[in-house]
Amino acid sequence: MCRLLGYATANVNVSLDEVLGMRECAAFRDLSEIHNDGWGAVLINEPGHAAHVNDGGAPSPETGSALYRNTIAAQYDPIFNELAHAPARGAIWHLRLASSNLPLILENQQPFFASGLGFVHNGDISDAQGRNITTNRAYPIDQNLVQSTGGRSDSAMYFAIVLQYLGFGFALEEALAQAVRELRATYPDASYNCMIQSQDQFIALRAESGRPTAQAIVDIYARYGREDEAGDYSVLHYRELGAKPDEPKGVVVASTGFDQPAEEGWRELENNHMIVASNRTGAFRVRGI
Repeated sequence: MCRLLGYATANVNVSLDEVLGMRECAAFRDLSEIHNDGWGAVLINEPGHAAHVNDGGAPSPETGSALYRNTIAAQYDPIFNELAHAPARGAIWHLRLASSNLPLILENQQPFFASGLGFVHNGDISDAQGRNITTNRAYPIDQNLVQSTGGRSDSAMYFAIVLQYLGFGFALEEALAQAVRELRATYPDASYNCMIQSQDQFIALRAESGRPTAQAIVDIYARYGREDEAGDYSVLHYRELGAKPDEPKGVVVASTGFDQPAEEGWRELENNHMIVASNRTGAFRVRGI
């Protein structure tokens, strides 16, 4: 039960502050008043040095990758503001509200990172009786892949199934679609909203049950006097970048929780659809799963 945000540009390093605007960036950070079980981000950027230079160690990389995770809420972590100022050609961000009493340990903080991919998820993969997939010893999954994610949560298992389909030879977007189809066969009412990022692609998926927001989430928001913000909890919006002067081409996708007005270009991503974007060209498309 989390908040997600991600963007991809046309091979241009820009910060989250520049993509959203400082006011909206602060509003996203402040969602951690509620989503206070930790946060994290994966940023990829164009290094300032030449690629493939052999300087005595490994050759210098073509793309820089940075992963940060913390069990402290984003609003209390000064690193959030530093990373919000850090230029990147693509990034994914995650504010966590832990589900099903999963422990607040660093291993369960997101983004997960494995096989060159960053992954964030908003959802609780449980059955109608509230039994989380992590307790289902009979679920067919490669435990080596789960371990490779570094996590012990339902989100880590979700990511591991995506990795499994990649191993079968599917392209990244179709591996994600296949993973959702498989999980829905056993957990049809779970939310599979997620974002995944490679050195070339950014994908944002909205795949939720379509049912009203869970009462537990409404109750949590009500404790903070923000009950009216819980109704569209599982909705994702996106905005094409490049419409404003000096703004790079690309796309930004975000959970609700801060202002995303239609007059500024924000549009709702239809359920069971994903945005597939290049963080090399900024081009993107919307497809169903």
